[in-house]
Amino acid sequence: MTRHIFSRVGAAAVLALAAVGSQAGAIHDAGLFTTPLAANDDGSTGLVNLSFIALINSTSYTQTYVNNNGNITFTNPLGTFTPSAISSGAFGPIIAPFFADVDTRAPGSSLVTYGASTLGGRHVFGVDWINVGVFNAQPIFNSFQMILTDRNDVGAGDFDIQFNYDNVVWEAGTASGAPNGGLGGASALAGYWTSTSSNATLPGSLINGALVNGGSNALISHSLNSNVLGQYNFQVRAGAVVPVIPAVPEPETYALMLLGLAALGAANRRRKI
Repeated sequence: MTRHIFSRVGAAAVLALAAVGSQAGAIHDAGLFTTPLAANDDGSTGLVNLSFIALINSTSYTQTYVNNNGNITFTNPLGTFTPSAISSGAFGPIIAPFFADVDTRAPGSSLVTYGASTLGGRHVFGVDWINVGVFNAQPIFNSFQMILTDRNDVGAGDFDIQFNYDNVVWEAGTASGAPNGGLGGASALAGYWTSTSSNATLPGSLINGALVNGGSNALISHSLNSNVLGQYNFQVRAGAVVPVIPAVPEPETYALMLLGLAALGAANRRRKI
């Protein structure tokens, strides 16, 4: 069986992240994804069409759930607002550009938008979390995006994942232990789970202050397999994410390591008030 670079089995395998400068503006083609998810806290869509077949761990999916809290799932909608380690597969297949407590009821918050379209002659499905607030309706805003691209030209069910970030100033909501201001508590996670042998999170996930602007692993200040700061590219082939190499090696690199963290069960069960 092929061992993938993100495999929990291959804990020594790493993926370099280029770090250059401190600014980024990676979101693109946001106008393609225009179906709104009404203002909410912890809500989800019903099943929505991808417009192509995505093969994930031997199962072919043509639909997904868009979850307000910074992720998409394939077997059930997900209202969980406090992130925890995803390596156990407890959420099923999940793709999470920023798993945290998004609250679009905040004054000035935009809505999450999503949809299927074409880009560069290929079918795509995208979700925009652009200028979205944090629980409890706090008017501080993050901007990030996920685009899935059909790559059936490579193989049946193959697709690419892209995470894009323009601004990340909060990492958790008050119900996840963060005081007003969105910093601290049980911090956000960025990553994916496609199987027990193909799952990973970006460096700084679940670490206070790491992913936000100016943090040690600031999402806007690094890139993966891209020369655009704030852009992270993955390839899913034959149902699993495969190794990718940064497009332009840089002197300073960060290793993409697997996080074998214990689930934050108590935080996940904390009730909102």
